[in-house]
Parts: sequence; C-alpha cells; structure tokens
Amino acid sequence: MYVKVRNATRNVDLGQKVRVAESLPARLIGLLATPSLAAGEGLWIKPCVSIHTFFMRYSIDILFIDVGNKVLACQTLPPWRVSRWVTRSRGVLELPAGTAERTATGVGDQIEFGDLPAGQDGVS
Repeated sequence: MYVKVRNATRNVDLGQKVRVAESLPARLIGLLATPSLAAGEGLWIKPCVSIHTFFMRYSIDILFIDVGNKVLACQTLPPWRVSRWVTRSRGVLELPAGTAERTATGVGDQIEFGDLPAGQDGVS
C-alpha cells in the first residue's frame, strides 16, 4: 500500500508515493532492498521508535512522528548508522536525504497522510 504525505504546517508535499510498512517482514526489510529513493518516494514504518541504515548505500531523512501526526524528531541518517530511540514515536517516515531541509520540515510540524488516487496505489 502507498500513501501521499504532506507537511500541513508548511503546505508542501513530502512524498507522492510513500510505501507503508506495517507487517513485521515489511518493517524488517524496510529500504534494504532498494538501490536509492527517488524524489517523491519514501517509506512509512509503523509502529517504530528507532531505525538503522545497516547495509544501505545512501543517506535518508527520517522523521519520527507521534500519534497526532506531529514531528517529534528529524535528522539525516547516513549508511551504517542507528538512530536514537524516540519512545513517543508512532512511526518513522523515511524520505530521500535533503527532503526535510528543502521543505523546511522540522520538529512540531503537522504531517498529513492521504490515499493515492485509484490506479496509483500499487494495487493490481
């Protein structure tokens, strides 16, 4: 399943095709099988309080988001690193590196998740 993600505080799109990882296998694999993230792509891992970038070849921006969809923490994580634990996090949004800076997304911003139009949701 895919969703659109928008920073409502800044009125800017963060991702037009963000994959949702809710099952244990999907959460464990995450972005490990991907060579990179294109602009507009991402991964929404839920539930999640910490992530790693072991075996990844590229940096990512990570946003820890609470139950009210507000950003609790935001950072760029290079390959072979472990993020800090954010205990109040509902999930982690992983985006191409530089997305947070480009969109001025930061702690306290309100994030909206929306459905993709029919035919664009990755469901055949």
